[in-house]
This record gives sequence, structure tokens and C-alpha cells, in this order.
Amino acid sequence: MPMRTSLSILRPVLEVGSPNMANSNVAVVTGANKGIGLAIVRALCKRVKGDVYLTARDPKLGEASVKKLKEEEGLTSHFHQLDITNLQSITRLRDFLKKEYGGIDILINNAGIVFRGRVVNVSSIISQPALAACSKDLQQKFCSDTITEDELVTLMEKFVEDTKKGIHNQEGWPNAEYGVSKLGVNILSMILARKLNKEREADEIRIYACCPGWTQTDMGGDMAHKTPDEGAETPVYLALIPSDVEEQHGTFNSERKVLHFELPEKEDPYFTPSPNIFTSLKNYITVVNVNT
Repeated sequence: MPMRTSLSILRPVLEVGSPNMANSNVAVVTGANKGIGLAIVRALCKRVKGDVYLTARDPKLGEASVKKLKEEEGLTSHFHQLDITNLQSITRLRDFLKKEYGGIDILINNAGIVFRGRVVNVSSIISQPALAACSKDLQQKFCSDTITEDELVTLMEKFVEDTKKGIHNQEGWPNAEYGVSKLGVNILSMILARKLNKEREADEIRIYACCPGWTQTDMGGDMAHKTPDEGAETPVYLALIPSDVEEQHGTFNSERKVLHFELPEKEDPYFTPSPNIFTSLKNYITVVNVNT
């Protein structure tokens, strides 16, 4: 679920490479001891000059991954403990980064990346049918050009409470917890893009959301058609594209391209808010192919 965010730790583009930073970048990746997170750490170690921090909730797992990257691939990264559900843990990491580096250029929290004022939120294409399965009233609220971060948080909190009470269908929500959570990530990306344009335009910070594709992770399973390294390609691509590529700012991307999604004008069996909306992977893939 999206949380209220702060952009204060992001260094503007003009500060990157300043004398006190020794012309190096600072990267932080959370939940990165395996899967796509680890693959992104690997890619950043290869392509970005600077310090790459691999963080994880369990220090043993995180330190083991750092050691493995060094011994097996000759890649140097650093470890810092982080539990993204624990405010004290988040604060400790923030304070460490501000003290040691004065800010960051890359932040990957397994939901997003920042590079030189670049934010890439890793979402999922399944957020799109989740939106289509919501009631018309909820669709209008999510798609409003003026929706605020507080209003989004209120919506997401309502979804959680309605689901706990077992009344989410009556309230217009689909049976798609993962899809709705990723929908929140997409809308948050749009909100932050608008906020950045208004409050920090001179810093040239750009924000994107993207789907890494069906990837061989604990969630994706062994049948997924992408390796973790392949799943990392679109997020890393978006993190490295020039800041003057305006057309992708605030958009949802898949396979390195902006994904334009339109709600069906009439009832569609794949998109109706029913308990079976996401039970068939075959149907899901069909929907993706039709709408891309």
C-alpha cells in the first residue's frame, strides 16, 4: 500500500557530482537479498560509479548476498539493515545516508528507483485490470487529475478496512489485493510527478512507474518467462534515460514503452469485479496482449 512520502532526501541533479561527493553516486536498494532487487543491485554495480547499498530486513541474508556478489562476480556493494515496515529502521538509514553522503541519487525500495533525480516505482500490469474492476465511482476517484496523496491514502486505507470486514465487493472493490496495491503505486507516481513539477521543477527530478514483467521470483514462480536480470531491465532503463525525455514523466511503462490503458466502455468478462477476476493466468495474459 502506498505510504505518505517525503522527497527531502533526494539530491537535485545539480548536486550530483559536486566536489564533496567525489563525483560518485549513492545507491540504496531495499529488499535486495534476492529476486529483482538483487538483480537491480547487480546491474547498478556494473553501470553506476559510486557506492551501492544492498539492504534487507535480515542482516545475515543481506550480508550473505553482498558476499556472494563479491566472490562470484567481483562486484562490490555494501550492506545496511532496513525493515521498511519499521519507522525507526527507516529513520536510522535516512540519518546514516544524510550524515555520510548528504543525500542519495538512487533509491530502490523494491517499489521504486531514484537516479540523479530519477524515480522509478516498480509496479505491475495487473494494476490495470484491477482499476477496470473497480466501481465507476472508485474509477473516477483514482483517475481524477486533482487527486492528492492524502486522498489516495484514504482510499487505500478504506480498501483494507472494507476487505477486513468482508464488504469490499459491496463497496465497489474487486477481489484483487495485489492488483489494488499496485494501482495505488501507479496513482502515487502520478501524484508525485505533479508535485515535483510544481515544487521542484528546477531539480529536474523525473518519476515513472513500470511493470518488470512476469519474473522468476518467489511470487512469480518458476514458470515465469523472465529471469530476475531480465525483469530488472525496464526499471534500470527508466532510471538511466535522459531527463529531457519528457513524454514518459509520470507514466506507466512496460517493456521500455509507455503503456496506454483504456477502461472498457461496456462490461467485459475479464474486467468485471467478480471473485474469479485473477484466478486464471491464461485470461490475464490474454487481457495484457489485447491492451498493449
